[in-house]
Amino acid sequence: MAYGRRRPLLRVHGRSVAWLPPLLLLVGIILLDFATGEDFRIITWIVLVPGIAAAICGVWTTAAYGVVSVVTYFVVDSAWPEQYKAGFGDFLLVALGGALATLAAVVRMRQERQMLHMRDIAETTRRTVLRPLPPRWAGLDHAGVYLAADVDARVGGDFYDIQPGLHGTRVLVGDVQGKGLGAVEAAAALLGTFREAGYHERDLATVADRLEIRMHRHRRHTTALGRDDGDRFATAVLIGFPEDAPETIEVVNFGHEPPLAVGPRGVRELPSGDGLPLGLGDLGEGLPPVHRVPLADDETLLLVTDGVTEARDEPGAFYPLAREVTRAVRADPRRAEPRRLVGRVRDGVLRHSGGRLGDDTTIFAVRRATGAGGTPGEDPEQGRLRS
Repeated sequence: MAYGRRRPLLRVHGRSVAWLPPLLLLVGIILLDFATGEDFRIITWIVLVPGIAAAICGVWTTAAYGVVSVVTYFVVDSAWPEQYKAGFGDFLLVALGGALATLAAVVRMRQERQMLHMRDIAETTRRTVLRPLPPRWAGLDHAGVYLAADVDARVGGDFYDIQPGLHGTRVLVGDVQGKGLGAVEAAAALLGTFREAGYHERDLATVADRLEIRMHRHRRHTTALGRDDGDRFATAVLIGFPEDAPETIEVVNFGHEPPLAVGPRGVRELPSGDGLPLGLGDLGEGLPPVHRVPLADDETLLLVTDGVTEARDEPGAFYPLAREVTRAVRADPRRAEPRRLVGRVRDGVLRHSGGRLGDDTTIFAVRRATGAGGTPGEDPEQGRLRS
């Protein structure tokens, strides 16, 4: 999206019709003025026409309606006998209303351009943190969607990534405590470390240790800058797909929502968050253990942040993720495919919460590819769902 480019509010078949409501109002006022007779003149209401245009049209369209309203007022009022004319005072009111409406349109358009600019910055930040992933990347099929609780912000502390490396493919999904740019900065720091360590390190436990150290370093740095990020932490799930064991995966859970293995035979929960979140490891007995668990080729790993499991409906009930996924896959085993699974959970969360998300929400699904792996030259958007 280019900076300052606005999308018209009213469109029909791709064409803007924002000019139509003010025109209909203009014609209606003229007809009513003649229909109501001399005892009830409403031509002065024509001042509403540029006012309506200022809310939905551009500056030049609003200015044009301001001029048309003044001319129309003069012509219509002149058609009446002298004793029934609205007069010069109302003419000034219409002219002033048109001028103020044009000024209001200028202010609105300037604010819209500023908002679009900020959204462009947020979108660029999001794509920097959550980089686009090629389809079937590193031997994995995947799909992911990120829903910001603040629709205008489009960015938060949730993160996910896939990193191919010298010792297999690694996956990281997590959620930084807190909101705002501080959370985004912490997520970017963790992802940077994951992309390097996940590529080079042989043992998944070493990757986990590097992430813990990075979180501590980030906290010390921000504290030294005088910011109140000294107690920030992040829940995360680190997953390894070892090349020497194609039927198993390695899982390290830093206090995060447990992944679900979804397949034609049902849904099962992987090891829960038996470790402390990243950044709080010094409060316990060290890093969480590396669990090696079986994962069949036709099973998909479903990883979500707490925006999913803590989504509430109107009475306050939480979204039953495992139950809904089980029901969906039982009805159609093909829904275990990553894109269908992510789309199903996304729609279910939004329906359950009525579209009112209380927290940033990430839904990520991944499984071993059954065919040839993707290459970096493929379309980077195929593996992602639009939010």
